[in-house]
Amino acid sequence: MANKRNEDIELGPVEGRGSTDKDPFLARRSPSQPTRPQQVGPFGGYFDKIDHSPGASILAYCLSSISMTVVNKYVVSGSEWNLNFFYLAVQSLVCTAAILICKQLGMFQNLAAFDSTKAKKWFPISLLLVGMIYTSTKALQFLSVPVYTIFKNLTIIVIAYGEVLWFGGSVTPMALLSFGLMVFSSVIAAWADIQAAVDGVGHTAEATDAISTLNAGYAWMGMNVFCTAAYVLGMRKVIKKMNFKDYDTMFYNNLLTIPVLIVFSLLFEDWSNANLIKNFPVETRNALFIGMIYSGLAAIFISYCSAWCIRVTSSTTYSMVGALNKLPIAVSGLIFFDAPVTFGSVTAIFVGFVSGLVFAWSKTRQKVSAILPTAQPTMSASAASNRDAANA
Repeated sequence: MANKRNEDIELGPVEGRGSTDKDPFLARRSPSQPTRPQQVGPFGGYFDKIDHSPGASILAYCLSSISMTVVNKYVVSGSEWNLNFFYLAVQSLVCTAAILICKQLGMFQNLAAFDSTKAKKWFPISLLLVGMIYTSTKALQFLSVPVYTIFKNLTIIVIAYGEVLWFGGSVTPMALLSFGLMVFSSVIAAWADIQAAVDGVGHTAEATDAISTLNAGYAWMGMNVFCTAAYVLGMRKVIKKMNFKDYDTMFYNNLLTIPVLIVFSLLFEDWSNANLIKNFPVETRNALFIGMIYSGLAAIFISYCSAWCIRVTSSTTYSMVGALNKLPIAVSGLIFFDAPVTFGSVTAIFVGFVSGLVFAWSKTRQKVSAILPTAQPTMSASAASNRDAANA
């Protein structure tokens, strides 16, 4: 989530490499402090291989995304839930506190001290992250987990063409076929979802309300597709220029979103006692609090794995892995949240999974010379500016 020339641009130096003299964000070693070897003992090389392994990063990302989707759906699935900004603020607070504790315990030794200059440059990425996670929770609130995961495939299309414009990437005929299957699976999922809503309550006012709820979910899902693509592409571009490491990305992502989410929650959400009781009923209050805290801790894992996967592979591969991961996520929704199991829903899940496989195959078979007219044969102005900024 191996770099490919003329298509996938390396995000930057991997952890443990890069010029620390040119980047004040990385802490400099005191002259009196002895230099430690990078690999100590027999396990040093083993962990270094894992850190640079695309397979390990992909597996870790899949496990973390499944966990986060299930927990998020549980928290926001309440009929009266309307405190999404507060929930996301709790996630960021718990995650940031856990990161600082791990640093004090020596687990995150390479985490650099807070740098206000770096924070200012990274803040726009944090705003994109707020848009991505908020629209994600809103879409998940109105849609079932299988439908949500199928529609997330559309993000791949936007990211792929974003890489064509920003990084001089290309789109092959087989990739276009996978894009068509992704759109087709989304249409099937929407049709099956609406049909299940109508059949479940009949052609009544309840059916109209159910369809209105689904339409709201589709609207939030559409916004999430573009917010996610903007975040992934923007983070990829900024990480390349700033030499951010995985720990730094995770720390700044969560720290900088805290004030934004708190302000948005105070301004746009209802903090009356009656609304708090609706959102946290007595019978499920403890479980909700546990889920919110757990999601904050799990956010460390998924935030790190996302940046790790993008760093050792590419943003397009990262999104493709997410597409393949939709099958177990969709199945978890059928198991844990009693989503309707119909011929249409199962077909949509299968077609969506096949589209991910086709896209994965197209990435492995793609050659440098296989460029469609949709790809720009010459470097675009934005790509040229990105090159000049990287060389500055």
